[in-house]
Amino acid sequence: MVTYKELNEQNHHITELTNVLSYLFKDRSMCDTESCCGLFQNYVSLVQEHIDTVDKNMYSDLLSSPDEKVNNVAKNFMSGSVEVKKILHEFEKQWCPVKGKTELRIKDHQKFMDATDELFDIILQRIQDETEHLYPLVRSLN
Repeated sequence: MVTYKELNEQNHHITELTNVLSYLFKDRSMCDTESCCGLFQNYVSLVQEHIDTVDKNMYSDLLSSPDEKVNNVAKNFMSGSVEVKKILHEFEKQWCPVKGKTELRIKDHQKFMDATDELFDIILQRIQDETEHLYPLVRSLN
């Protein structure tokens, strides 16, 4: 079983990378660097790993609760996980070349910035929702 400390550390690392990448991506020339692309690939991996960890460790207690509201929270977060994974996949498909390459395909920097801002907002909102709603609810059942 994963600890809340580990989950919070993952969330902190993802938030930190979000902030760094947001700053770097504003400069068009940074988007083309191998270092920036490597950071972004690390970001995607961390987000996917975190969602998988939450999916694997958080929902069983909620789904087995007799309280329908508790069940609905689990179902909403599970649905959100599917949606975040889909958004990440679509983002990678549009902006990232073949796996293993450390470059982004950016023809329109503003469009890329809009897409990354939206992606980052979704991920940060998910982290906030986990911290404020999911973790306290799971703790209350244990």
